[in-house]
Amino acid sequence: MAATLTPELQALKSSLESKGVKYALASFVDIHGMCKAKSVPLSHLGQMMAGSELFTGAALDGVPQDVSDEEVATHPDPDSATILPWNPELVWFASDLYLKGTPFEACCRGILKRALADAAAMGFTFNLGIETEFFILRETEDGKAVPISDRDTLAKPCYDLQGLLDNYTWVTEIVEAMNSLGWDVYSFDHEDGNGQFETDFAYCDALKMADRFTFFRLMVKEIARKHGFFATFMPKPFANRTGSGAHYNMSLADLKTGENLFYDPEDSRGCKLSKLGYQFIAGVLRHAPAICATIAPTVNSYKRLIARGSMSGFTWAPIYVCYGNNNRTNMLRIPLAGGRVECRAADISCNPYLGAAMILAAGLEGIREELDPGDPHTENMYTYSLEELSEMGIRFLPRHLGEAIAAFARDPLSEKVMGPLMYRAYTEFKAQEWEEYHTHVSDWEIQRYLKFF
Repeated sequence: MAATLTPELQALKSSLESKGVKYALASFVDIHGMCKAKSVPLSHLGQMMAGSELFTGAALDGVPQDVSDEEVATHPDPDSATILPWNPELVWFASDLYLKGTPFEACCRGILKRALADAAAMGFTFNLGIETEFFILRETEDGKAVPISDRDTLAKPCYDLQGLLDNYTWVTEIVEAMNSLGWDVYSFDHEDGNGQFETDFAYCDALKMADRFTFFRLMVKEIARKHGFFATFMPKPFANRTGSGAHYNMSLADLKTGENLFYDPEDSRGCKLSKLGYQFIAGVLRHAPAICATIAPTVNSYKRLIARGSMSGFTWAPIYVCYGNNNRTNMLRIPLAGGRVECRAADISCNPYLGAAMILAAGLEGIREELDPGDPHTENMYTYSLEELSEMGIRFLPRHLGEAIAAFARDPLSEKVMGPLMYRAYTEFKAQEWEEYHTHVSDWEIQRYLKFF
């Protein structure tokens, strides 16, 4: 028997039917931020929205359950309804996970919602924009991943118009798909790696942005595949090219009026950032090593967070726990227009729900305790010696996943944000990931040592 629909859900169903939608996807993410879902005929939309679709968490990464546990249920968010631009017979819903009729403690989307509720209790809305960098490549007959255009070979390909035009067909298909969803793309370009691109679109509240980010990765992969290529969201697929970031552009707005509370044109430090914004920065810097475990979550992430390692010279990626003005050598940057803070350590492999929750919680702590980060760094941070950095009290960001997850494990903020269940699951999963990598004998070791001694 079909469930009785509320007037709002009936209107949604009728609208979807009129657009040719046949199936609905009750989607959620695993620990990696990757979409998982069941497909439901639209005639059963009512049951699906009430939580009819059940999932065994033990079958997935980071849905911490035993095989004997009761299944978790998806409760789709009607406001997230997104018709797939490449297949309009399907509509996608971001969902919260429930267990036994109540919110599941370790649901990634639920973890972000708890952090947002803390912000709301302080009178804030957390606005977030994420810059999406990614590679789209083709596979050669001998299995190599190479740029699609054979002219995409410049040592400094950033902003290369020829490289962009050579990929115009599928890049614009992605952009038009984003705009068809109302995301308001305002620029896109060829990035600093051969075969690498970036799309920039309007910021929104953090929950909606996290939903969009997870859908974006799915969409780009599907569009690339349609053209016979593949998209990679690996942070650093090539040792000699720039990696793919996912810079978080953050601000707090007044919950009632929507006014940007990070903007201050009279800022005495000259960055057009308010006192509240500086307090937010100080909180993020305090917890930066632990935050890195969620915004740079893979072994490969830390091969991006180096000063040099691309054909174009510097990598543009941060390596120190510091902030500055419109200066890209800091972890946190205040762009020229002011009024927001950009975290440059985040990469495209992050789970946006967990990353946003951790960084928001840290920023709110800075506001509660009225912390001050000191003056911004306006100089090139890459050029300092270790002795000079030590004298200034500037720490390195974690230099590998092992350091990051150790920092995550010992920082009380982590369990406070994640909840005990996800805190343990995340720590154990990522520690195991690091251990597997650390004990792996790489090609580099074989080439260097096999016949050396």
